[in-house]
Amino acid sequence: MSYCMYLRKSRADEQADISNRFDTLQRHEDILFELSKKLGLKIEKIFREIVSGDSIEARPVMQELLFQVEKKLWNGVFVIEVERLARGDTVDQGVVARTFKYSKTKIITPIKIYDPCDEFDEEYFEFGLFMSRREYKVINRRLQRGRLSSVREGKYTGSIAPYGYRKIKLKGEKGFTLEIDEDKAAVVKLIFNLFLNGTEILEKYEPLGISKISRYLNSNNIPSPSGKKWSPSSVYGILTNPVYCGQIRWNYRPALKSVTMGKMKTERPRNSPEKYMLTSGLHEKIIDKDVFIKTQEKISACHRPPVNRSKTIKNPLAGLVICEKCGAKMVRKPACTGDYLVCPKNCGNVSCLLSLAEKKILNAVDFWAKGYEVRLNKSPKNTPVQEESLRCLSVLNLENNLKKLQNQLEKVYSLFEQGIYSKEVFDMRKNKLATEISEIKKLLSVTQNQNPPQKDEEIIFEPVKITEIYQKTTDPKIKNDILKELLFKVEYKKEKSARWHCSPDAFEITVYPKLPKR
Repeated sequence: MSYCMYLRKSRADEQADISNRFDTLQRHEDILFELSKKLGLKIEKIFREIVSGDSIEARPVMQELLFQVEKKLWNGVFVIEVERLARGDTVDQGVVARTFKYSKTKIITPIKIYDPCDEFDEEYFEFGLFMSRREYKVINRRLQRGRLSSVREGKYTGSIAPYGYRKIKLKGEKGFTLEIDEDKAAVVKLIFNLFLNGTEILEKYEPLGISKISRYLNSNNIPSPSGKKWSPSSVYGILTNPVYCGQIRWNYRPALKSVTMGKMKTERPRNSPEKYMLTSGLHEKIIDKDVFIKTQEKISACHRPPVNRSKTIKNPLAGLVICEKCGAKMVRKPACTGDYLVCPKNCGNVSCLLSLAEKKILNAVDFWAKGYEVRLNKSPKNTPVQEESLRCLSVLNLENNLKKLQNQLEKVYSLFEQGIYSKEVFDMRKNKLATEISEIKKLLSVTQNQNPPQKDEEIIFEPVKITEIYQKTTDPKIKNDILKELLFKVEYKKEKSARWHCSPDAFEITVYPKLPKR
């Protein structure tokens, strides 16, 4: 008989730990160990939940426990109360109840031992979960009401203090406020000054843009809020945060939950000014309000609205080219002299013309894929050349993946015959690979049978190089799809600017192809 223990703090426990200075989890652990001794049961493992989440998805230790319970590794689970197992919605409660029921795993608490196979215990257990969810909603409602009241009083309710401040406890009352960190506050003042007034360039002062400010800060080795290099987004966040002029902002980025493909997804979009609340804060301001207003006016005048998601991409290398220095995905930046490929993190990797990078990548693909040809249907009644080429490339890629999986399966059999793999490991690996092979075969069959030609049609096929297919289209989206069929990624590196030191194409790329070399 094997038993384990699950420990998790509630929000009330966290507050009690702060005020009374004792460890709630340790106290619960002692109580449950004492209970196990009375029952004559040995606890073999302890699951400690460090994070506090309102769903199973947000609690990794709970996920691990449920996985092991599902595999029937435990006869029972010790917990201080059933409410610690699930306070999520009815879906989470159903997952917990069903997992314990079908695995016949008992839930042992100091008050009662729940047998999920017993009808009355099951009903009592489900009722306990329902009441815990109701209690959670009441507590959460009170917390939100308390936070809103604190904001109206000018207190700071965020978990992390903004750059330039320290979060401190208010004396003689509940809540927190902000205290100026002089060293970091000087950087905040510098950012606002650079944006409005600039720095001396060629014997005159010129204001700097957000990207230039981030480069200026990095060149002077000034640490960012995260301790890494400054990026335009971190500078923009400081320039638009009203906390620096003595205000508190509430509901600026609310957490909005939605269900996508059966999975819960949380997004934090930025609210418009009429939807969030601004109050006068108790903390001391770093920037004068007039300076902050001028900054917002300048940002509004330079603001460019984001591209609508319904619009097609304009960068044929989108999502493919990785900065070799910092690992960020490089992006397209339009300019009067042409589109450039740039690193958004300002890590020092020099940009280049997008067309030059595209040309060099195509040359590398042409060299690597020498010997590969695609048979294109030239019949005008069939699918367009671009769609047919993508289909053929998909078939080629699927066939290569199928060969790899079949080779892996042969190795699994070989390792089992040599005695390296146990029967359990062999079965697990074999079943996994067999499933993947089956899925690829189905996908390959579907892809091969797409757009079948009519019986009465006369079809002419012509072998074409892969790079020739790429050059036949002008649509960046189709070009991007073709490259993603051929390449995993491309790493880019350029040390010196072409303006003074070298030719425009003096950069290095490392291509990671999906196709084996011929």
